[in-house]
Amino acid sequence: MEFIDYYKVLGLGKNATKSDIKKAYRKLARKFHPDLNPNDPAAQKKFQQINEAHEVLNDPEKRKKYDKYGKDWQHAEEFEKARSQQQYQQQYSGDPFGGRSTGGFGGGNYEEGDFSDFFESMFGGAARGGRRTTRFRGQDFNAELKLNLTDVYRSQKQTLTINGKNIRLTIPAGVENGQTIKIKGHGAPGVNGGPAGDLFITFAIINNTSFKREGKDLFKDVDLDMYTAALGGEITVDTFDGKVKLTVKPETQTGTKVKLKGKGFPVYKKEGHFGDLYITYRVTVPENISAREKELLKELQKMRKHGS
Repeated sequence: MEFIDYYKVLGLGKNATKSDIKKAYRKLARKFHPDLNPNDPAAQKKFQQINEAHEVLNDPEKRKKYDKYGKDWQHAEEFEKARSQQQYQQQYSGDPFGGRSTGGFGGGNYEEGDFSDFFESMFGGAARGGRRTTRFRGQDFNAELKLNLTDVYRSQKQTLTINGKNIRLTIPAGVENGQTIKIKGHGAPGVNGGPAGDLFITFAIINNTSFKREGKDLFKDVDLDMYTAALGGEITVDTFDGKVKLTVKPETQTGTKVKLKGKGFPVYKKEGHFGDLYITYRVTVPENISAREKELLKELQKMRKHGS
């Protein structure tokens, strides 16, 4: 697998602080974001590398392994396990490599730059005496897909370009902001014939509507003039997929809630199932009241005070 210098990708040195990493990532992510560079494979590949670099260097544990093992950082646990096994075998069974030097493995003077050679000799290729070849799973890829709320009201197909490869996928209706889905086998190739990694796509859903979404339910405030609120009547309100008529009861107060069953958002991966829409009435006072209207309102006010 091709080695990517994550520090170089972000334009940083190895002594970069977490704040430096965050600032560099934000700056470069904005510059190379696919939305700003449509149909530009080079920018898309750079964007992917930036995301990978940030994921590794922003995580203290991953960064520690990366600094120590370089491109083999994901196999750090296998390395340490193999090292312990080799030391055990040398102690009790002699040299398991048939006399081949292991760089002073048991003596602790194994050079950092030789880790790749160690993995190649320990896990790769045909081995002397029928030694088993160990396969390693490829690295997982992570990507972010930005969509409007209206985009995920219905299932849709999209083609994404990840690391120069076009991947066609179906996005189920009802996917939520921050939700991550896995596309098996679309990560980096495996090592020594091992399985490919997976692609994880995290959705960033932008609400481009007047509705508030909470899972499968939608919420919306609707203005109601004081006359209709007091006397009752019929109004037309917007739902996510069209308009509906509602009957308003007389003496409706501001803050009154009405539930429209099945007029909410699609339930993820449950075809034909929808949440509910909750309407909250906000009673409004008319503006630019005429002199005659003021007289009538004052008359009503007096009637209310005297109980008649």
